[in-house]
Amino acid sequence: MENNGSFSLTKAKSDEWFTPSCAVYPIMKYINKDSIIWCPFDTEDSNFVKVLRDNGFKVIHTHIINGQDFFNIDIPKCDYIISNPPYSLRNKVLGKLFGIKKPFAMLMNTNGLFDSRIRWDLFKNNKFSLIYLKGRTSFMQEQGVEQKTSPPFQSAYICSGLSEEQIIFEETSQSVQKLLKEEQDGN
Repeated sequence: MENNGSFSLTKAKSDEWFTPSCAVYPIMKYINKDSIIWCPFDTEDSNFVKVLRDNGFKVIHTHIINGQDFFNIDIPKCDYIISNPPYSLRNKVLGKLFGIKKPFAMLMNTNGLFDSRIRWDLFKNNKFSLIYLKGRTSFMQEQGVEQKTSPPFQSAYICSGLSEEQIIFEETSQSVQKLLKEEQDGN
């Protein structure tokens, strides 16, 4: 079953990997407070939606499951676009994001990141940053069900408009969550 001819729901199901909350916290320090964040590949249960909302951000979420195809919907009024997109659509997702010209951060597999001629040209012709997360992010096949093994690849946020630095290294541990909470509480 196709949604406006862009991305099949069958494909969406097989390309659906959920982000653990520990991978959301590191990106928050690059986002201005009182910002509106669009999570275009997320449902209400997404850790991006939950963690960002719990930390005071206004979040708009859309998902193909709800008939909201990233490639065919109007872009909501937002300050940032943050998510974990389908890896099989990296070229198309990055092409659209660079075209939107809003700050974005997409958590993606970095294997072969520069192998595609399309991505090579996108990165060559646009300002971007890579925010590497320490260790391998254990994405989940089912929301809330932790994987027993780590994936065979490194992940990073592919960003534009969040930092002037091109490569950044971030922690993903529980201590980051604690530090952010203390910072927000003014402690």
